[in-house]
Amino acid sequence: MKKKDIPQDESALADISREICYAQNDSGEYETGLSRGWEVKKAALDLAWNDVQDRIDNAKNQVLNGTKSPVFYFMELNLMDSQILAGYCGFFQWNVKRHFKPHVFAKLSLKKLEIYANVFGITVDELKNI
Repeated sequence: MKKKDIPQDESALADISREICYAQNDSGEYETGLSRGWEVKKAALDLAWNDVQDRIDNAKNQVLNGTKSPVFYFMELNLMDSQILAGYCGFFQWNVKRHFKPHVFAKLSLKKLEIYANVFGITVDELKNI
């Protein structure tokens, strides 16, 4: 492939990352060039981001229906799982999973709510009121 033919199809990560590709220059020698992506990669990334958005929407619906606490929603929104969240908060993973229950979340101390809020980069009020 010639350097001028390196694909530049925009994807969900086009502004965040680029890939190095090897292509021939005008002299026939190989050199590196940056690609923003190509159609197949774009389709795969778009599908993956759609799945992520579906998980976030599902989590929000569960919170609004009263089956999960806001901790669960913000965990999904920040692309975390319970193990990662537990590590950031300094809690045991089983405690984090317990905090997904609305009746347990309602009894959390201000200190624990502040820890979650700091990890998510929000205020305690935002954590309590989706």
